[in-house]
Amino acid sequence: MNIFCGSLPFSLQESELKEFFEEYGEVSAARIITDKFSGRSKGFGFVEMPNDEQAKKAIEEMNGAEINGRAIVVNQAEERKESRGGFRGGNQRGGYNRDRGRKEYR
Repeated sequence: MNIFCGSLPFSLQESELKEFFEEYGEVSAARIITDKFSGRSKGFGFVEMPNDEQAKKAIEEMNGAEINGRAIVVNQAEERKESRGGFRGGNQRGGYNRDRGRKEYR
């Protein structure tokens, strides 16, 4: 089961996150999401536990738990929704009111 962990302290390391969840059973992976430019933690991550019963127990007991002075949010991760792809809509004419204010010459 994939578990979402939010409101994590920014100083928390993946190894520490894994240790917290290993108290409830086997942890196959623990990831903290980081900003791709600065490399700093975004304050949330994911823990993967192969045993669903152990994962449910971990969610139940870890949700609201305090880590380094912060109450964390823990729940079952939802599957990522499909994105629309690279197309963002719009037109190819430039900005709003592009032709406004143009003078016509004869």
